[in-house]
Amino acid sequence: MLILVLNCGSSSLKYQLIATGAEQIAANSDRALAHGSIERIGFEDAVSTYQVAGGEKEKITASILRHRDAIQLAFDHLTAPGSPLKDVKEIEAVGHRIVHGGETFTESVIIDDQVLREIVRVSDLAPLHNPHNLKGYYASRALLPAAKQVAVFDTAFHQTLPRWAFLYGLPYEYYTRDKLRRYGFHGTSHRYVSWRYADLHKTNRDQLNLITCHLGNGCSICAIDHGKSIDTSMGFTPMDGLLMGTRSGDVDPGAVLYIVNSDPMGVRGTEVLLNQNSGLAGISGGTSDMRDLLAKRDQGDPRAKDAIDVFCYRIVKYVGAYLAVLGRADAIIFAGGIGENAAPVRAQICTGLKSLGVELDGAANNTNRAADGCISTPDSKPQVWVIPTNEELLIARDTYRCIAKIA
Repeated sequence: MLILVLNCGSSSLKYQLIATGAEQIAANSDRALAHGSIERIGFEDAVSTYQVAGGEKEKITASILRHRDAIQLAFDHLTAPGSPLKDVKEIEAVGHRIVHGGETFTESVIIDDQVLREIVRVSDLAPLHNPHNLKGYYASRALLPAAKQVAVFDTAFHQTLPRWAFLYGLPYEYYTRDKLRRYGFHGTSHRYVSWRYADLHKTNRDQLNLITCHLGNGCSICAIDHGKSIDTSMGFTPMDGLLMGTRSGDVDPGAVLYIVNSDPMGVRGTEVLLNQNSGLAGISGGTSDMRDLLAKRDQGDPRAKDAIDVFCYRIVKYVGAYLAVLGRADAIIFAGGIGENAAPVRAQICTGLKSLGVELDGAANNTNRAADGCISTPDSKPQVWVIPTNEELLIARDTYRCIAKIA
């Protein structure tokens, strides 16, 4: 089955065409045929990149004012000479990344009118994400009326959190009335890397306890008990938990109230501050790019060092807490852009975990570049692994499973 995976943001579109099916999933032989992205949708100078598997990357600048125009451009790329499609009607289904499913959606679903209404209803919980995710659905439904449309939710994997892990210490009516609780995000990534670890070890996820660390511009950690998420660092919103590229992570609510009350920028400005101007960029005073920060730290920049130290310390603290919650862990897994590529960051984190039994293999860590592999010594308990995440593949597989009615 040919499946188009769409991830729509407020001014962006990422897409990937994947060939998958029951036999391919069983053999882990799904094929990514092409992928692309479009940035600055709504502007005259939007930037589109496109690449066929094994081919050269193409890049153009064009006026792309709507998401529908962006998806039409993606279709033009996918049907151009040398591309995998002759006609977009060959696309049998579209899988959509939907950030928030509230408490309603515990798994991926085919989008029908009732599902659509419920996604819209819970969009109040993710006003910066869900409405933009749905732009891709509306556009692809119009352009591919015969294709099945499937929603894959970031929050679904974390719906197994126990009540003591997701309830906040607020008056109970804020949960019953307003649904204020810990939801967690990056569920597709945590689910994929936990599956991949089990697959590499020829066992089932329900036999394993894992701590998965998705570290990129957005960061989160998940405690997985016998295949189920039982705690995760992101909360009601993706701002909570770890220090991130531009997001603050954990901040005393009293400090946030202090900023709101004392700063003329007010509530909206504080939201921008916590989401876009904090994290690694805020502490360093310059960049959120870990490569730049590591280089600046090596040149003696104290603020770059502070940013990296806070970043690593938060991760050590959460991993330690989740080891206590799980009782034991078979492995700690690094994924995401930083987790997969920044060997010095992994080394600093693992040094902080030595007292808990982690023993890093320095040579294996330094040579691993975004590839499945163990980077700890044989005596390390737990093991430490790098597993590149592949959220698009998981979305494509879920899309196929929904249509084929495979659990």
